[in-house]
Amino acid sequence: MSLEDELVDQRQKRTAEIEALGFRAYGQRFDFSHTIPGILRDYAGKTAVESEAQLADKPQVRIAGRIQTMRRMGKAGFLHLMQSGEKLQVYIRKDAVPENEYKLYEILDTGDIIGVEGYLFRTRTGELSVHAEKVIFLSKILLALPEKFHGLEDVEVRYRQRYLDLIANPESQKVFVTRAKIVSSLRRQLEQHGYIEVETPMMQPLYGGATARPFVTHHNTLDMDLYLRIAPELYLKRLIVGGLDRVYEINRNFRNEGISTHHNPEFTMLEFYQAFTDYHGMMDLSAELLKQTAIDATGSVVVEYQGVQLDFGNIRRLSMQEAVGDLSLKGHSLMEKFEREIESTLIQPTFIYDYPVEVSPLSKNKESDPAFVERFEIYAAGMEIGNAYTELNDPHEQRRRFELQVRDREAGDEEAHQMDEDYIRAMSYGMPPTGGEGIGVDRLTMILTNSKSIRDVILFPLMRKKESGVRSQEPE
Repeated sequence: MSLEDELVDQRQKRTAEIEALGFRAYGQRFDFSHTIPGILRDYAGKTAVESEAQLADKPQVRIAGRIQTMRRMGKAGFLHLMQSGEKLQVYIRKDAVPENEYKLYEILDTGDIIGVEGYLFRTRTGELSVHAEKVIFLSKILLALPEKFHGLEDVEVRYRQRYLDLIANPESQKVFVTRAKIVSSLRRQLEQHGYIEVETPMMQPLYGGATARPFVTHHNTLDMDLYLRIAPELYLKRLIVGGLDRVYEINRNFRNEGISTHHNPEFTMLEFYQAFTDYHGMMDLSAELLKQTAIDATGSVVVEYQGVQLDFGNIRRLSMQEAVGDLSLKGHSLMEKFEREIESTLIQPTFIYDYPVEVSPLSKNKESDPAFVERFEIYAAGMEIGNAYTELNDPHEQRRRFELQVRDREAGDEEAHQMDEDYIRAMSYGMPPTGGEGIGVDRLTMILTNSKSIRDVILFPLMRKKESGVRSQEPE
């Protein structure tokens, strides 16, 4: 029998003891009056005088959480309950709770989930605590928590067993709470600007809107191959044609590409489109969105990422040629030099605008120089976090661009765009001048939570299949 099997066997016997005391091993509904973070917010950090006044009437609380630590001392003891990444001490004394509840306390394990009723007080050392008057058992833990329940440092275990990471590392919980704030902020701001949220297909008969290899699936009833979307762009622009002038979607995209600290094959993108504007209008809106999102997520426009202060209140604007420092370069050579030499140096938030037409099949040409298109990308911390265009709305030019992409595809470029006749047909009904943009939610969250890897901000990142007894090697 393995050590894990032995532990499970011991815990199952403990479960029987708990049930013999009259408790349900896997609990029941528990209506709490307070959350642990709420109690700490309202009662912790007070002066001695303020605290004494607050606690004079022994405020009653009813809380629940997972046991983080226990310290038994004869006929009394302490434990810490953890909830939502915050912990609160509980004092349990034999003569203050029913007999079977104290016996329950004596056989509890770290990691068990319980409820406690009692009143708030401060111990002699000044620690805010709950003086227990009732203990309710809610759920039994059968497996061992990470060492001392003070942190889980094994990165692979954290990604594969995110539930353990969330239990053991309060900072991980905070990352995903911040991620929710980021999404909420973006959604709220766009709706304040008159955008409506829509949903577009995740399975598509043709993939498009980006240059990437797709995942392929098959619909049995229709007997047809479908592609998981690499971007929602062409569907969202169909809605612009249809008269929905401001639309956005917070969407999951799927790209059959490599995995790294900046790439996951399944990722979240915010895409939004606005009729009657151009890339300059989208640049102004983006500056506003990113500034407010930083404030909503962190409380400041200046955030720290890997030891560097990034200022989202002052986003630079440079043309690609200005960034590269060579006005003679055009087309693929300009793009290649930018990606090779410049991209990783863009640490402070920066808009890079005016891209070569060869790498932008869906963007409108600049009137002053048709070799370039009205496009910008957003960079911060040396990585791209957004991409925007003045959308191409000439169906004849769009067909020509698609044909160029088809030729690239026939020459071996697996990521080149396909011909999409229905999209061209939609454009032929008249598409207004439009600005469109995509912002990578995962990478933005990395920056605003000071996370080094994209897998730190995705709850369940894709991992290589783990062979029995063999530790997988995930690429960086």
